[in-house]
Amino acid sequence: MYRALRSACARSLSTRASVSPPTPFRNGLYGTIFVVSAGFFTVYYLDARSAIHRYVFTPLLRYALDAETGHKVAIQILKMGLGPRDPVEDDARLRLKLWGRDIFNPVGLAAGFDKNGETIDGLFNLGFSWVEIGSVTPKPQPGNPRPRVFHLSEDLGLINRYGFPSEGHAAVLSRVRGRIPRFISDEIPSAAFRPGAVLAVNLGKNKESAVDSIDDFIAGVRAFGPYSDVLVINVSSPNTPGLRGLQSRDLLEALLSGVTEARDQLPRHKPRLVLKIAPDLTETQLVEIAGVIQNASIDGVIVSNTTTQRPSHLLDSNKSEIGGLSGAPLKQYSLAALRTLRKNLPARIPLIGCGGISSGADALEYAKAGASLVQVYTGFGYDGAGACRRIKDQLVDELAKEGSTWAEIVNKAVSELSLQEHAPDIVSKDSIQQLVAEAEELKRLLDGFGASK
Repeated sequence: MYRALRSACARSLSTRASVSPPTPFRNGLYGTIFVVSAGFFTVYYLDARSAIHRYVFTPLLRYALDAETGHKVAIQILKMGLGPRDPVEDDARLRLKLWGRDIFNPVGLAAGFDKNGETIDGLFNLGFSWVEIGSVTPKPQPGNPRPRVFHLSEDLGLINRYGFPSEGHAAVLSRVRGRIPRFISDEIPSAAFRPGAVLAVNLGKNKESAVDSIDDFIAGVRAFGPYSDVLVINVSSPNTPGLRGLQSRDLLEALLSGVTEARDQLPRHKPRLVLKIAPDLTETQLVEIAGVIQNASIDGVIVSNTTTQRPSHLLDSNKSEIGGLSGAPLKQYSLAALRTLRKNLPARIPLIGCGGISSGADALEYAKAGASLVQVYTGFGYDGAGACRRIKDQLVDELAKEGSTWAEIVNKAVSELSLQEHAPDIVSKDSIQQLVAEAEELKRLLDGFGASK
């Protein structure tokens, strides 16, 4: 036994001795291979179009972690600057004008993903033209107890009952202000600090605030107005008790009057005000809201927030969870609400479509219904970092088939589908002279009648 072991050890030592020792050339070769491989992978990873984001990382987050934890991990990756980027310049067919501002593409990100303004630039880097943070409440609040987010993978949907978890105005405002370039003129061209893009802040109210109070929204306008391009007045989340009641005529009139007055009192930069509504309003309610909007100085409407309805075709076992439903199942409700609102609002008030958009065809359907711009949320969560670029590429293909541009299709739809405003009759100079002559004749007759008495 001893001899056998000694013989085995001798053979092992002999084998090792026969292996050539490492050389500087070999070490350099291995190092070069590693560096080149790492470089190629880095370039591949940083391209949002890379398949690894869609087919590996995103499903891994979705199936390995619960919905909320996966969401937080994604935020942290983007926050640390480790997220990929959209490397492609937007096609000219995608350009549009909104409120006289040039926008490079019509695909925006809805509120709810970056609730506390942690990764604004990381999201712009993914190719979105509109990044909307929030909802932000004046005071910090934890929101509803967990679990409060549920994937409906079989239906490409999501149910959430977050309840406006927010770090509050002070914390979010410090991040928004921290993005301001060190050297900048007094007049900020865009709060996004990049061409063709818009930064929006979605304003919510604290759970303990009085149901009919508008003070939280006014505080939000005053806090974020100087540092945003758009302020979104969110009265449509189903997860804050009483919030949707602010969509009733009297309360909505008071709210819109209060926030527009607060906006107009800002000393310099005055952002656009946009109302975000629910998809669960009846046609009568939507017509009533349209009437209120026409008489207010509101700049646009987002249609829509999540729905409390549950279509009968849902398959996923999470379909019975309480909360707002978003994703593919929401599209039918959001589009119906948008079409109703479009025909009851004049063309001067743009609509922004939101609900079930995950492809260029979806976006184009909203455009043909009269939406000037679209927002994604759940589709982004399912499709990953390249979702925005894929939607834009698909949309370019769809527009090429139509032989048109996004702006042309939207302008045509808005012109044909919007409520027609009748301009007051213009009184000609001859008509005025005739009225004056008739008045003078009437005066002469009255004077004569008085003299005869």
